[in-house]
Amino acid sequence: MYRIAPSILSANFAKLGEEITQVIASGADWIHFDVMDNHYVPNLTIGPLVCEAIRPVTQATIDVHLMVKPVDRIIPDFAKAGANVITFHPEGSEHIDRSLGLIRDSGCQAGLVFNPATPLHYMDHVMDKLDVVLLMSVNPGFGGQKFIPETLNKLRAAREKIDAYEAKTGRRILLEIDGGVKVDNIAEIARAGADTFVAGSAVFGAGKDSDSNRYDSVIRALRAELATVGA
Repeated sequence: MYRIAPSILSANFAKLGEEITQVIASGADWIHFDVMDNHYVPNLTIGPLVCEAIRPVTQATIDVHLMVKPVDRIIPDFAKAGANVITFHPEGSEHIDRSLGLIRDSGCQAGLVFNPATPLHYMDHVMDKLDVVLLMSVNPGFGGQKFIPETLNKLRAAREKIDAYEAKTGRRILLEIDGGVKVDNIAEIARAGADTFVAGSAVFGAGKDSDSNRYDSVIRALRAELATVGA
């Protein structure tokens, strides 16, 4: 029912393959891959070559979040590099429907990402091409930021749209959250409607001081909190 997707933005890049192997072995579901271009967001991270390098390391879903503008040029490169899910910001595309179609035609699941102040109406006429809706609960660009509480209201609104669409069509769209997700707030976020959770510093940061099975305890704690939802 719930997916935990640690963001490698907070991982040790000197040991990236090992970090990914350990976090998946500890119970994570997806690997979240943050791509920043120093244009759309004020940071510069990683590209398709890193995605290609980690693809043989894990069978887990690689969830590529493109914080770049424009997006269309780079989409096929990430699909070829082994991405399973590719999401982008409406502001990064001149033609949102076309960009979503490009992702799906490349063999990946497609999604839109909404910054804290970006309205949800961008999804209204492309829901047939959406597999994931990702809400940012921080402003994109840097890890370790605090969760913006207003995101809970936005989650509820997005959940209402997604549920109405599923009731009409029978097709499910995942609702993902990214930014400031921790053990002490993940249950509240789930109650607001999220089913997929990006956690970077909460997961990779918690494992820095231990050696073996270092991510087991934090992922177990996240799961325990999610188990209380609906109880």
